[in-house]
Amino acid sequence: MRNQDLRHTLYTIIHGTDTAAGRRFDVVLLWMILLSTLTVCLESVPSYRAAWSAPFRLLEWMFTIVFTVEYLLRIYSHPRPLRYIFSFYGIIDFLSVVPTFIAFFIPGFRFLMTIRVLRLLRVFRILKLTSYIENAQLITSALKASAHKITVFIMAVLSLVLIIGSVIYVVEGEENGFTSIPQSIYWAVVTITTVGYGDITPRTPLGQVISSLVMLMGYAIIAVPTGIVTVELSKLKPNKASLTPARVCPDCGQEVKKRDNFCRNCGLKLINPNP
Repeated sequence: MRNQDLRHTLYTIIHGTDTAAGRRFDVVLLWMILLSTLTVCLESVPSYRAAWSAPFRLLEWMFTIVFTVEYLLRIYSHPRPLRYIFSFYGIIDFLSVVPTFIAFFIPGFRFLMTIRVLRLLRVFRILKLTSYIENAQLITSALKASAHKITVFIMAVLSLVLIIGSVIYVVEGEENGFTSIPQSIYWAVVTITTVGYGDITPRTPLGQVISSLVMLMGYAIIAVPTGIVTVELSKLKPNKASLTPARVCPDCGQEVKKRDNFCRNCGLKLINPNP
């Protein structure tokens, strides 16, 4: 088999899901991702780690070697390796194998292998869950459209918690646990988000009044970004013509875009009905 044919075959299996081999490869890979994530989670339990340290390490290295080989094969088989390396999935694939090697220098770093769970996002592509993909596209578009408004809102909130933290520091003072403005800002963030850890609490009547007002203000603040994104979502209407392909390849059945002249799966020349 020629080198080019080998790369094409590997690309069809590893990057594609429209063939039986490609689908089986991705399903097996997803199960391995789940098992590797479960292994890392179980190893973090002290009693399990003490009793099964060697098997856990063996499994970790086994999964890491498999994912490393798979990552290298993805680079080798892709027509544009750099495009894959710097793509979203390419970066996630890289980050999923790095923690084990960094653990040689920082032992606890290997527990970050749970980032592999992000690779499960491929399940939407593998199982052809197009409705979920379309909804994700709508949410992404709404977030992009409201990015400037949310940025301005966050800047305003940061300014507000700085002022509130400074005020409560002056009102309560160090004798009541507010030993610095940064610590008072921490209290303001915790209070305005209605979390309320309770590790620092106002003791004076004025401080308690301010705390009550900040908590009530927090509910209104939380609602603002939700409203911004909701308004942008209401403006967006799913355009079925742009979200779903207009036709399929008559040879392999692969979905193709409206302007494609060749099938991206089998290379068949397509007849464009609207040249």
